[in-house]
Amino acid sequence: MKQVVQNYKSGELAVLDVPAPGCKPGGVLVRTAYSLISTGTELMKVSEAGMSMLGKARSRPDQVAKVVQSVATNGVPATYRKVMGKLDSYTPLGYSLCGVVEEVGAGIDDVKAGDLVACAGNEHALHAELNWVPRNLYTPVPDGLAPRHAAFGTVGSIALQGVRQGEPRLGEVALVVGLGLIGQLVVQLLAASGVRVVGADPDPARCELAERLGAAACGDPGSAAVEGAVAELTGGHGVDQVYLAAGGGSNQPVELAARLSRDRGRVVDIGKCSLDLPWNAYYEKELDVRFSRSYGPGRYDPEYELEGRDYPIGYVRWTERRNLACFLDLVARGHVDVEPLVSHVADFDDAVETYRGLKDGELKAVAVLFRYPGQVVEAAAPAVAVPTVSVKPRPVRAATTPVRLAFVGAGNYATSMLLPHLAPRDGVELSAVVTTTALSAANARRKFGFAAATTDLDAVLGDDSVDAVFVVTRHSSHAELTRRALLAGKAVFVEKPLALTEDELTSVLAAVEESGNDRLQVGFNRRFAPLLREAKERFGARSGPANLRYLVNAGRLAHGSWYLRQGTEGSRFAGEGGHFIDTASWLLEADPVSVYAAAPSGNEDLNVVLRYPDGSTATLSYVTTGPSGFPKETLDLVADGKALRLDDFVRASVYDGRRRQWVGSRLPRARDKGQNAELAAFVKAVRTGGPMPVPLESLVATTAATLAVHTGLASGAPVALERTR
Repeated sequence: MKQVVQNYKSGELAVLDVPAPGCKPGGVLVRTAYSLISTGTELMKVSEAGMSMLGKARSRPDQVAKVVQSVATNGVPATYRKVMGKLDSYTPLGYSLCGVVEEVGAGIDDVKAGDLVACAGNEHALHAELNWVPRNLYTPVPDGLAPRHAAFGTVGSIALQGVRQGEPRLGEVALVVGLGLIGQLVVQLLAASGVRVVGADPDPARCELAERLGAAACGDPGSAAVEGAVAELTGGHGVDQVYLAAGGGSNQPVELAARLSRDRGRVVDIGKCSLDLPWNAYYEKELDVRFSRSYGPGRYDPEYELEGRDYPIGYVRWTERRNLACFLDLVARGHVDVEPLVSHVADFDDAVETYRGLKDGELKAVAVLFRYPGQVVEAAAPAVAVPTVSVKPRPVRAATTPVRLAFVGAGNYATSMLLPHLAPRDGVELSAVVTTTALSAANARRKFGFAAATTDLDAVLGDDSVDAVFVVTRHSSHAELTRRALLAGKAVFVEKPLALTEDELTSVLAAVEESGNDRLQVGFNRRFAPLLREAKERFGARSGPANLRYLVNAGRLAHGSWYLRQGTEGSRFAGEGGHFIDTASWLLEADPVSVYAAAPSGNEDLNVVLRYPDGSTATLSYVTTGPSGFPKETLDLVADGKALRLDDFVRASVYDGRRRQWVGSRLPRARDKGQNAELAAFVKAVRTGGPMPVPLESLVATTAATLAVHTGLASGAPVALERTR
């Protein structure tokens, strides 16, 4: 088998052919699927190995002390031979992996061959194709958790043990110093515990990532931003806990902890940083300094780790193994998201080049995974269902004039992009606006002339005079409000997204089948944009497959935006990605059959490839890191020797051969993304009883494809879109 090793004397890294381990009693033989590089601990070892002998001595004074003791006991020659022999040997790397049980040793009855397990330990969870792992250093992987995510189990246990040492309580405020891999996990674990978190790290990308994953605010530890955020969140008292997840020789983390802690606060050391405690500062506040020992109780105890002797749960609630299982459960249930931490996935055979790239700084990473050859650990290719609806639509009555509309929600999009087009429209009456607060309803009534303003949704849904309901609330409520309005017999216009999960989508379609009411429109407005519609008409029909490229320069969100609340509102792409998938599908006149998604680390950028039945492909690049002055949306469609280009709904061109056939343009201030035409088509359908502007099957397919992007990111593989009943 192959294994990654390092010579500590020369610094040489290699992937060696070594004998496979045997399966001993009390453990299991595991064939690795993914192993995780610790970009903190392992890179520190790799960097130390490249130092001179003097540099090695300076970096490891603890080992120097052992050498001095050995000299006193055994003499210089014997000690020299012992030290040089140890230095000039290959040592293993790695301590966190996920793999498949290949063989079960005697005395093991909790797993069997073929089971997926997560493994821990710097002697048992190595970067190697096969590892023998004792009982207390592995745990079964929960159903549905991707192997690449389960490979985070050990580092997750380290973060979890650190948080346990801090004893967080609901409503407290914590400071996390160092937002590398461990720090990012600590942030999420604290946020899941009801703790508000401030992060400190000199890397702006890591600060932004931590905010996206649950931190209230982050900044450079030397800036005023961190102190300002702490003062604001704590009323000037200081944080309840500080978690030191930084490395290096700087004493800044412990000094920052003293400055920003409250009186009698708790300081937990998780990383390996300088701990020259400023005595006066720690004494005056009587700070409680605690250490977190790796994965938890049992670590460094050979009877626990090697002999499998567990600690009674009544005396030791959280051991190494229980921490490992707990962390995997949190990831499986969505309370911790490790996918945004994955900067790079490398083939195991490329291990040496990967380490070199990390060491030299060419590969910027929070977490890097090795993917091992020949492993079929996923039972089947990932797929997302595209439900089909069998419904006998009930007779549709044509609405009397005026068409009476009700709005549920009156936020920024409703008041800036929808109501200004509807309020002056002939033949439309704004009957009622429903909001959760009385004042926002009153404001909408005053500005746009609603006949009534209320917080009582049931009363509006039960009003037979209301012809259609607009759902323009936060994303997490769209599916449920749409379901209720359909069951009430109303035509429904719901802003994107229609649903954030497959279950939500299924619930909406169940309401369609139960009620026979399929009068549904999702706010995918770009297909109605006049400039794009004219460009498509001039492009004409095509006979062969097409290539479509769509670049969305989404930009950064303002701090505090509710779009950042991924735990409740879904990811940013889940919220608005349907816009762009719908536009591509409309241009290609088909629904996608598969989705492949990939994401760089440290931001919300995505690359999505959609495949269509005729072989056409659409590549969607959704970026948040582009310059603000660059156009938000640019699109190119190429097929049959023709090309269509759209520049941010301001300019469009169609080319035929070498000749530019047509150019259309609008003033930038008159940019029209189709909202007015979409609303006109919806109102017409409600008034006449005619078909809705977009077929229900297309709305469902676009929603399923948007959901498949998250599935694809988690699996790292193309996701099939399978039509089901």
